Amino acid sequence: MSLLTTGLLLVLLLFLLLLLGVYVGLALLLVGLAGLALFTTAPPGPNVATALWTSTSSWSLAALPLFVWMGEILYRSRLAQELFQGLAPLLGRLPGGLLHVNVVASALFAAVIGSSAATTATVGRFTLPELLRQGYPKALALGSLAGAGTLGFLIPPSIVMIVYGVMAEVSVARLFMAGVVPGLLLTLLFMLTVALLAHRHRKALPRGPSPASREALKGLLSVLPVLFLILLVLGSIYLGVATPTEAAAIGVAGAFLLTILRREFGLELFRESLLGAVRTTSMIGLILAGAGVLTLAMGFTGIPRALATWAVEAGITPIALVLFLSLVYILLGWFLDGISIVVLTISVILPVVKAIGLDPLWFGVYLVLMVELAQITPPVGFNLFVLQSLSGEDLFRIARYSLPFMGVLLLMVALLVAFPGLATWLPRTMTGG
Repeated sequence: MSLLTTGLLLVLLLFLLLLLGVYVGLALLLVGLAGLALFTTAPPGPNVATALWTSTSSWSLAALPLFVWMGEILYRSRLAQELFQGLAPLLGRLPGGLLHVNVVASALFAAVIGSSAATTATVGRFTLPELLRQGYPKALALGSLAGAGTLGFLIPPSIVMIVYGVMAEVSVARLFMAGVVPGLLLTLLFMLTVALLAHRHRKALPRGPSPASREALKGLLSVLPVLFLILLVLGSIYLGVATPTEAAAIGVAGAFLLTILRREFGLELFRESLLGAVRTTSMIGLILAGAGVLTLAMGFTGIPRALATWAVEAGITPIALVLFLSLVYILLGWFLDGISIVVLTISVILPVVKAIGLDPLWFGVYLVLMVELAQITPPVGFNLFVLQSLSGEDLFRIARYSLPFMGVLLLMVALLVAFPGLATWLPRTMTGG
């Protein structure tokens, strides 16, 4: 049987299992097991056991539950509400007014939560009701929140970056730093988009008094605790003072300290945040375990190696590969969540990426951008589900509201291709990692 036929059969089996409602992690594991048993001579038993262990025992993964826990702590605090109240006077003077709070608050929470859906939910709980109460158009409020929520995967610490770093054997610390400049640039592009949309719909926007300078100063002071926590976590990684795992532990301690200082800490918050972190980490762990088995099976079949050889011999250019992969990832975004897209494709795609000379660090940032696009692509965009639950609005209508921000994400991909230094410059300057 040819490698092409083998690959197609395994892909069809995977999509059949997903359509039947099998958990993504179990579906990946079963496809990998089938690949080993049916298309290779390798004994499945010991190989599956080895793959399960190696895919979940990486030291870099130790940062994952800690960063998730930090996000869970802050998600359950009043920090988002106070952040909205603090940012409103600072951003109210800009074209678009309080719509910019969606973008800036999402960027700040992305830097302490690491999850796109969690960022959207945390910020949306407080900004959405207030924006609608003040008369902002629902299309602009929901669209800006859907787009800005995707920053949760690009601005470090990022759960997707940790998963990619472990699977691609790329330094997680350098991946975090690679996401900083593109994350800040994307935030500015989102704010510019909000301003342009606000100008287009200026007659529909509410007009209120400009905030006083004293209110703006008070708002700045309320943002400082979050900024301090961000600088503490990312600064320690950049300076080489702490590994990502150690920085995650610092982040958890800092998050608890913030809740203690704000008199929010209690056994209920501790228990709920810990259970939330365990649930999320267990889900990701199952997906990684299944992906480990599938990666092993792919290695034994020789499909990734054959694809890499073909790409080199056919003279595929990096630009052509990126264009092709962008179409593939957009299509996958219709059916799969971000982490599943990464673990499903990386074992096959990465050998090709390396073979034609693309930097795996740069590719990690590109992949995160495509995963962000999947977060607001119907019918399985997780950010769309979050906003549907918050607003009661139709999912496809929310997707239509977010179309301008999908365009901004694609523009950011184009900028990353044209200027790869956006992702690679900062990691080259960091200490350690």
